[in-house]
Formats: sequence, C-alpha cells, structure tokens
Amino acid sequence: MIHAVALSGLSLSRGERTLFRDLDFELKAGEAVALTGANGVGKTSLLRAVAGLMRPAAGEIAFHDGDRNRIDPDQARSREVHLIGHLDGLKGARTARQELAFQCDWLGHTQDGFDDAVETFGLKPLLDLEVRKLSAGQRRRLALGRLVGSPRALWLLDEPLGPLDVRWREAFAAAMNRHLDADGLILAAVHDALPIPARPLDLGGFA
Repeated sequence: MIHAVALSGLSLSRGERTLFRDLDFELKAGEAVALTGANGVGKTSLLRAVAGLMRPAAGEIAFHDGDRNRIDPDQARSREVHLIGHLDGLKGARTARQELAFQCDWLGHTQDGFDDAVETFGLKPLLDLEVRKLSAGQRRRLALGRLVGSPRALWLLDEPLGPLDVRWREAFAAAMNRHLDADGLILAAVHDALPIPARPLDLGGFA
C-alpha cells in the first residue's frame, strides 16, 4: 500500500511552455495537500503526472510503502490510485446503478463497496435514472462514489467540490476524513478551500 509519494526535481512542460521546474515535495499517509495557483500554472498537469498520464520533462515521482521501500510505479498506479478529473468519466446512456456497478467492478471493490458508495453520497434515489438526466452535482456525487466503492490509497482530485452544494460538500468532507484516518493520501487541485485540514502547496511560485 502506498504510504508516501515523493516528487524530486520535478519539471513539467506542455508543448513548448514550461509549467514549473525543480519541484520537491512529499505527501505522506494520513495527509491531505491542496494544490493552489493561477489557472494554467500546472495543477491539473501535476495530478496527471502523478497518475502516470503525463511524462515529466525532468525529475522523478516515487511511491513508497510503510517501510520506505519503493513500489513499482505501474503497480502503484494501477492498484492504489484514483484520479477524479474535471470530466466525471461517466457513460450517459447507462443508469446510475449500472455506471456505479461498472466503476466498482472495473476498479476492484470490497464486498460492500457499492452499498457504501450509495450511502455516502445519497445515490439511492438516482440509481434507476440515466446518467445523462442527472444534474452536474448528481453526476459528481456518482463519480465520487468510486472512491468509496473501490478503496485505494491515493486520491488525486481536480476541483472536486465545484458542482456540490453545502450538504454534499459536508458528506464528502466526512468521506475524506475517514480516508485519511485509514492512512489514505489526498492530493487535490483547488480554487475553493478543501473542507478538511490540508497542507497548501502553491504552484504559483514555480510558474
């Protein structure tokens, strides 16, 4: 299980433009970090790089277990990482029930994962509705359900709170706190403050 993510001398570029250079940073089990900075500074790109979807221009991203042993990055990412991006990644023609079941099965889940996700994000009234008929907030709750339905150590979240109202922000805060209490890790790109204690990492200084 991932207990730490270490970035060493990390530089990211998009096209001919350098987003930031020489970023050193470590995220540890039980910790949440909020990525801040101006639009275009590289918050989303950093999440994608940690998830293995973007190749760094320089530097290293390393995953460690509880004994500080290195974990193979491909295994860490395939088994222990969730990425929730701006797009919810849902199929509009499926019902919410079908979509959540697919996500839980595809990502690997505990026996009660589906039910836990439904309970956490109040999805029961939505289960028989087609995803395309859901509001933005309802789709976000459905997307977030995979975090609970298929537990993984590292949550990478890109502006996760945007479509949520106060009630569901509070529910998500409770889910994040439970995740951290179980030695999970959260790295979130935000404009609005996370509703839980989080260490800030401002990328604005590296642009």
